[in-house]
Amino acid sequence: MSAAARAWRPFSKRRDTNHRDMKPKTIPIEALDLTQFVRAGDMLCWGQAAAEPLSLTRKLMEQRHAIGRIRAFVGMSWFESMDPVNADTVDFLSYCGTGRNRLLQADGELDILPVHYSRFERVLSGQVDILLVHLAPGRSPGTYSLALACEYLWPLFNTARLVIAEVNDQAPSTPGMVELREDDIDILVPTSRPIGDPPASEISETVRAIGRNVAGIVHDGATLQIGLGALPSAILEELHAHRYLGVHSGLFVDGMTRLIESGAIDNSRKNLDAGYCVTGLVAGDARTRALCNDTDQVRLAPTSHTHSLDVLSRVGAFTSINSALEVDLTGQINAEMAGGRYVGAVGGGTDFARGAAASDGGLPIIALQASRRGRDGRLLSSIVPALSGPVSIARADAGLVVTEYGVADLRGASLAERRRRLLTIADPQLREAIEREAGGTT
Repeated sequence: MSAAARAWRPFSKRRDTNHRDMKPKTIPIEALDLTQFVRAGDMLCWGQAAAEPLSLTRKLMEQRHAIGRIRAFVGMSWFESMDPVNADTVDFLSYCGTGRNRLLQADGELDILPVHYSRFERVLSGQVDILLVHLAPGRSPGTYSLALACEYLWPLFNTARLVIAEVNDQAPSTPGMVELREDDIDILVPTSRPIGDPPASEISETVRAIGRNVAGIVHDGATLQIGLGALPSAILEELHAHRYLGVHSGLFVDGMTRLIESGAIDNSRKNLDAGYCVTGLVAGDARTRALCNDTDQVRLAPTSHTHSLDVLSRVGAFTSINSALEVDLTGQINAEMAGGRYVGAVGGGTDFARGAAASDGGLPIIALQASRRGRDGRLLSSIVPALSGPVSIARADAGLVVTEYGVADLRGASLAERRRRLLTIADPQLREAIEREAGGTT
């Protein structure tokens, strides 16, 4: 066992188990009748992406009519539980419009919770009645691993009326900053099923150019936070020549696994949680899951650790890399809506931008394509005089904005200087039109 692993201690359990049996009731998935446990009007919550307890959510959707109308808070979804057909008895609430959530959004069946990620624990703890989780057998007898997601799920073990756990022996037994035991679970459902891989992302030459520009401002020894998709993948691919990188992120992705394999990420210079990657959610392929299962290099943590300003400000050289849909000439950022549709999220953008700004040597980076094609085929600028959607990150939190045409450092810059710098990284074909539309003021 590594020195870092020996030094690590899990968060203390906070569950009040007075109202629960010390051992969970074990029910085979074939015999699980959720109508015995879920009531009409209940709010349910489950893990997102590959952390969704698919055996449980499929059973829930099969039995939804017998249960009656319920509510569900879900994150980013990859699976059929988010099919609009299920909205006949399920009211869906999410923080994002990504993945299969877009199907519900297109049908007008998705409500959005516009809350900073760091607030999810507090907001959800008072609302969720039933927690559905996807676990793996723990590394020690009588324990369980949160496998692929801890984040905002952890506090719900303390506050939900009922915790129903799918314990999948094919899920990775990822170490965590929290420890689960039998008395944390009410209903245990053993399964054995493969884990789905993330949806594939096609990386264009434009996106690769943005990746190179971002990599050019990331320092050796930086601690990284990054998201999911083609642009984050391209950025991570460009960091293979870097050294001594660390990870403190809401999300751990395949690109990070490849950087560990190449020696670029070793977490050796982290002044907090040194020696391992910290994440709330794992979204990766078989190689990433093997890394989680077979080593101590990735640790799951609650949102109170991954997104806390107090924690992030103490992470040296914290480098936050997030995407956006558009940036206006003052530095305001829209990461939520495009063409009147909710396709993004408030997410952790402000949490991480503020954390990077407060970190010694930190960099708050926003990366996006300078232009995109609209639904009518017209070329639309992503650097705009005025946002077409909400302000997801305020201009006071703006840091460095990166497109394929360069880097605009907005830190400490006046409004006039921000306008000048942002125009230099806008699509050259559209700069004159942007200036004309903006007029003489910003």
